[in-house]
Amino acid sequence: METLRIGLVSISDRASQGIYQDKGIPALESWLTSALVTPFKLETRLIPDEQRLIEHTLCELVDEMGCHLVLTTGGTGPARRDITPDATLAIADRLMPGFGEQMRQVSLHYVPTAILSRQVAVIRKQALIINLPGQPKSIKETLEGVKDQQGNVMVHGIFASVPYCIQLLEGPYIETDANVVAAFRPKDARREINH
Repeated sequence: METLRIGLVSISDRASQGIYQDKGIPALESWLTSALVTPFKLETRLIPDEQRLIEHTLCELVDEMGCHLVLTTGGTGPARRDITPDATLAIADRLMPGFGEQMRQVSLHYVPTAILSRQVAVIRKQALIINLPGQPKSIKETLEGVKDQQGNVMVHGIFASVPYCIQLLEGPYIETDANVVAAFRPKDARREINH
């Protein structure tokens, strides 16, 4: 069985220069470890907000490392140095606009400034690339969605749709821990996996 390969890219001028510690990659690693039942291998990169470098890194993770999923964190706002979405769109084969719409929908439940986010998701070759927010708390909210006091999902997070998207791209079958995020797929796309 093919191993699920995930690329994590933290985009920050200051963290890449060592001015402060990167929190994006550790937050993503920790979340993926809790959410995924399927074994996976990570490729991580910490880079500055430079469009050419972001484009090169995304292409390398997909084209050379064979990642099925690439998650970026940081650089998605309206500031002049926030160019992650622009770099992502530049190397895309196809757009997946629903992810950006849903991320803003989730974030609007927490902050009115969510409308300033320019996060996008795209497909390049066999991979799904998603721009996530920069803050660890926002990353978790975006992936898991909005839950009530009892932990019931009120607004779905984007990761509920990621396993089926990877499956449609002919990548590995991904199983999640339903207590963190339940993967949704049509009945005819479900498989029984013996652990």
